[in-house]
Amino acid sequence: MNKKRNVKKLVFSAMLACLSYVVSSFVYFPRMAPFQHMFNVIAAVFVGPYWGFVSAGLTGLMRMILGGRTIQAFVGAVVGAFLSGILYRVTKNKLAAAAGEIFGTGILSAIMVYPLMVKFYGLAPELPFWTFIPSYVPSSVVGACLGVALMKLLEKAGLLARMKQMLEE
Repeated sequence: MNKKRNVKKLVFSAMLACLSYVVSSFVYFPRMAPFQHMFNVIAAVFVGPYWGFVSAGLTGLMRMILGGRTIQAFVGAVVGAFLSGILYRVTKNKLAAAAGEIFGTGILSAIMVYPLMVKFYGLAPELPFWTFIPSYVPSSVVGACLGVALMKLLEKAGLLARMKQMLEE
């Protein structure tokens, strides 16, 4: 039974990663990937922190390998997805999941990616460590809000509980 549930979560996580990659590839804003954050919040609610981390990591890797993005595509995705999943698991609140995505990506990932960009991509080391925060925060806010809005629509339609139940069977 547990293996069947894990396979469902694996498949759902992979589907979210693919959807996130495709949508982010076609709807692009300079220095922003709000749909990555939207799918991170969705993953937090449906599959939790670990599978959400995997889904975000797969999306980041696809964006790097197939889309020519920098390491920011990976690091900028996984921390927020994991924190979002943890906060949702603890509170069962979609807004807490959104806050986890915003703080995890907008602040933590933005700081974590700085030394990698300096070391591997030649970012000028004299730039402040918070260089990426001004672009990460708005992107994660927009995406997290989109994720919560989609969850509200699914809830109104009666699909949210049914989809979650299907993943837990």
